[in-house]
Amino acid sequence: MKEKSRKLMWIATGILMLIFILVIYMTNSEIPFMMDDNWYSTMLAEDRPIETFADIVKSQIWHYYNWGGRSITHGILQLTLLAGERAADILNVLFTLLLGGMICLVSEHRRLPGLLAGISMVLGLNANWKMSMFWQAGAANYLYITVFILAFLYCYLRELPDEGKLIPCFFRRGLQKEGSAAAVLPEAVCAGETESRCGPRHLPGISIWIIPLGILTGWSNENMGPAVWIVSLAVILLILKEKGRIRLWMISGNLACLAGSILCITAPGNAVRMARIKEEEYGILWRIFLRGYGESKGVMEYLFPVLLVLGFVWILNCCVLKQLPGRRTELMLFCALLSWGAFVLSPHYPDRASFGTLVLCVCAVLSIVAKILKRRADLAWPFWFAMLFCWLRGMYFCGEYLSLAWGWIK
Repeated sequence: MKEKSRKLMWIATGILMLIFILVIYMTNSEIPFMMDDNWYSTMLAEDRPIETFADIVKSQIWHYYNWGGRSITHGILQLTLLAGERAADILNVLFTLLLGGMICLVSEHRRLPGLLAGISMVLGLNANWKMSMFWQAGAANYLYITVFILAFLYCYLRELPDEGKLIPCFFRRGLQKEGSAAAVLPEAVCAGETESRCGPRHLPGISIWIIPLGILTGWSNENMGPAVWIVSLAVILLILKEKGRIRLWMISGNLACLAGSILCITAPGNAVRMARIKEEEYGILWRIFLRGYGESKGVMEYLFPVLLVLGFVWILNCCVLKQLPGRRTELMLFCALLSWGAFVLSPHYPDRASFGTLVLCVCAVLSIVAKILKRRADLAWPFWFAMLFCWLRGMYFCGEYLSLAWGWIK
């Protein structure tokens, strides 16, 4: 019966995945190049369309000095615009699947139901699914670049043993008193003595490609780049404390991410753009109020659905099953907290900008679910049905848009 149940879950998941791919491709096909897409399809400073890669380089140099520091993401945008709408539609679908794959890698939930659950939550719990995943400028700034951010984060998190001290020891001891021995860490680990184990297998060529990946990660978004850099630095310090040595690529990757973040934030174009924002003309108290409002709106509106899901699985794992979430999960949530808090330095917090924080929370959710299912395999079907609700919500968003586009809803 267990084997039949497992086969039924895989068949149902496969069918839902095929429907998901078909629907997001049709939705991408119906959403045209618009707004910023039309501007970035030109030379920016000149009123003529981009025609070659050299044109993209030239326009991004102008962009860096006159409008903003996201040269990498907008360069990717211009490449997709140059490729055409059909190629962009295919790339959007491909990067949606790649994002789901990276979520599975980071969360260590590497099965087809986990892949579908990850991309379903990203779409179904999204504050602005259209502008962050289907609008081409939004896809380049958030969907595409988050794949590279997770790849960089994965390289560091995999080096850190999941067991060990990160959250306060009194909380871990409280879990030990009430939970079973199999569900918690030994006291020696809480005291700082990590279990001896072989490190993960070395990723081929990482010493070379971690540098461009680090620059790409740091030079991504003003909130995500510094947040990931701080987390990678935290991983380095934890490993150095526990093992007494670290790998050279971890330092070079961290420095590359820092360099990318500095280049993104200190771009002369950012100052030009800030000078045109009306809110910056207000007094200091009014600006503090507006930024506090933006941060509150991010939690209570943009991220509220995924925080509800995260809170539920956290309580089930920690309070009911008496299990620890693990240091990697805690670091993912710390990164999400940093990426949300970074917007206190920005005059605007648009809903689509919460995409990276949303993805980190989804990674944490799947990581905790994987730990729950290791302890309680009988909860697989309830979690599958919970994932189905997220899938249905995402399909509703796309289905409503398609129905309006095709004239089925008037």
